Amino acid sequence: MIEVRDLGVSLGGRTILEGYSLGVAKGDVLAILGANGVGKTTLLNCLVGLRHPDSGSVAKTGRIGYVPQLFQATFAFSVLDIVLMGRARHLGLFTAPRKADYAVAERYLELMQVAHLRDRPFNALSGGQRQLAIIAQALASECEILILDEPCSALDYKNQAVVIHTLRRLNRDMGLTIVFTTHAPQHGLEVASHVLLMNDRRRYRHGPVSEVLTAENLSSVYDVPIARAEFAPDGRFTFAPTYAA
Repeated sequence: MIEVRDLGVSLGGRTILEGYSLGVAKGDVLAILGANGVGKTTLLNCLVGLRHPDSGSVAKTGRIGYVPQLFQATFAFSVLDIVLMGRARHLGLFTAPRKADYAVAERYLELMQVAHLRDRPFNALSGGQRQLAIIAQALASECEILILDEPCSALDYKNQAVVIHTLRRLNRDMGLTIVFTTHAPQHGLEVASHVLLMNDRRRYRHGPVSEVLTAENLSSVYDVPIARAEFAPDGRFTFAPTYAA
C-alpha cells in the first residue's frame, strides 16, 4: 500500500533523509523508532503527502488517515465537531454532516473511550484526551491506512493501553494498515508486524519485528546500552536501558 524508493529530504540546506527505501503491504503494522531529530516526523509527512521529497518517490494506494503529534483547534469546537471533521472527504462542498456521519463519529468516540467528552470544548481537554479524540477523527474518515506520529506520547499507561489495544483490534478485525512512530520498543512488540529503526539520515534497518527489534539494534539507534528483559514465564519480554552508574 506504501512504497518508498530512494527517499531524500533536505531542510534549510541540511540533509534529513537520504536513500530510504521500504514497503508497507496491506495489513502490515509498521512501528518506526529512532532518536529525537532523526527524521521520523519528516518521513511521516512524506508518507501522508504533507511534504514532497527532494529525491526519490512515495507511492500509495488507499485512503490515509493521519494523527499528528500535536493538534490545537483554532476555534472553540466541541470534541464531537472535531471528530466530525474526519467525515469531510465523504461530504459534498458546503454539505452539512448527515445522520449517518454523526453515527460514525459517535462510534469512534466510543471506541476510543472518550464519548463522555463529546460536548466538551476540544481545547479544554488534557493532552491525552485530545490525542484520543484526534485518533477518533482519523478513524471517522474510514481510512485504509492509519498513520500516527507518536500516538502515545501524551498518554498515561491506561490510555496508552487503550491506543495499543485499539490499533491491534483495528488491524486484526478490520485489516487496517497502520504506521506509527514511538519511543517505546514495547509498543512495537505488542502490535507491530514490522519495524523501521532509524539510526541517522542514511542508516536504517527495516524488516519483521522478530528480526530487527533486538537489544543490539536498539542500543545502536539510541546510543545507550539496552538489554532484553524477560518478564513472564510464557516468554514475553521487553527492552530496557541499562544506564551506567
